[in-house]
Amino acid sequence: MTPEQINALPYRPCVGIMLVNEAGEIFTAQRLDSSANAWQMPQGGIDKGEEAGVAALRELEEETGVTPNLVTVIRETKSWFPYDLPHALVPKLWKGRYKGQEQKWFLMKFHGSDADINIDTEIPEFSEWRWTPADQLVANIVPFKRDVYSSVLEEFAPHF
Repeated sequence: MTPEQINALPYRPCVGIMLVNEAGEIFTAQRLDSSANAWQMPQGGIDKGEEAGVAALRELEEETGVTPNLVTVIRETKSWFPYDLPHALVPKLWKGRYKGQEQKWFLMKFHGSDADINIDTEIPEFSEWRWTPADQLVANIVPFKRDVYSSVLEEFAPHF
């Protein structure tokens, strides 16, 4: 795909979840489909007709095994945050229909224990996970998502 073709594509509507434990650390996980250092917070697409908050709880459970009864939704971002994929990834993801994602983020407080987290889900996306201190979050994320993560962290920091 040419840069012009990619730039003409829309963003995929998506949610992201900042899951925070009692110590104020943030859940991050290594993508299973990447041999590179590709840590991220849970995220996923919004199904047609689905509300963003419902999608966030669904995606959290699908990716981490954490059920809605183990979290409290504290906040959602005021706006949507777009990011562009590196051009080489565009044809490989989502059948080349999107240039990136536009995300609504949700801050959730985790009330369970580490034993309640299970990344070996029906369709696993992660190979490992950890609790990451907020001051180390952005540095450990894939470069093309760092601006979004910085913005989300800045907006949510006063609330955890």
